[in-house]
Amino acid sequence: MKNLLLLFSIAFLLTACEKGKPATEKSLSKTDSADWKPVDSATAMKAWMEYATPGDMHKTLAAYDGNWTGVTQMWMEEGAQPVTSQSECTNKMIFGGRYQQSSYKGNFMGMPFEGISFIGYDNSKKKFVSTWIDNMGTGIMHAEGDWNPSKKSIEFKGKMTDPARPGKDCDFREVYTFNDASTHTMEMYGPNSKTGKEYKTMEIKFTKKK
Repeated sequence: MKNLLLLFSIAFLLTACEKGKPATEKSLSKTDSADWKPVDSATAMKAWMEYATPGDMHKTLAAYDGNWTGVTQMWMEEGAQPVTSQSECTNKMIFGGRYQQSSYKGNFMGMPFEGISFIGYDNSKKKFVSTWIDNMGTGIMHAEGDWNPSKKSIEFKGKMTDPARPGKDCDFREVYTFNDASTHTMEMYGPNSKTGKEYKTMEIKFTKKK
C-alpha cells in the first residue's frame, strides 16, 4: 500500500511539474539548459523510485538511533584551553528511514543549549546531506559529505554564517566517526578568526545510554 501511494505521489509530481508550466516557460526551460536531455516517463518513474528508496547508507545512520550522552570540548581560539560541557542527544530515523533527526540539549558557558540536525543520504547525488539549527543563531547550516569506508566516517563540508563578518559566510568541516555500536565522535573545523586558516573548533564524544 505504501509503495502504491508513493507511485501515485511521484506520478502526480511529474505530471504537475510539467502541466503547471506555461508554454513559454516550457520552451525556455528546454532551450536555456545546454545539458538538458529528454527523459521518457518510464525512465523518470524508475529514477524517482531509486531516489526515494532507503539503502545501505540509510541503514548505517539507523544503527545509531537511540539516546546518547555527549562530552563536548570547544576551542574558542586555536591553542586555547578547551571549554568542556555535557549534553544529551536523541537520534531517530523519520519518514520511513530516509532521514535521521537528532535533537540535542545541553549547556554552553552556563547557558542552555538546544539544537536539531537532519542527516540523510541523497541517492541521486551519492552523498550525505545535513542541516543544523540551534538556539544560539538565526541561520541554517548546510553541508554535504562522503562516506569513508576504511575509517567508517562521514566528512561533511559546507558553509555557515560568520556573524563577525556581517553578510558573509565561512567554510566549515565536520567529521563523524562511527567507532563502534556504543560510541561515535563528531569533530568540527572552522577558520581562525585572525588568520582565516582552518583549526579544530569542537569535538563531541558520544556514548550510548544503556
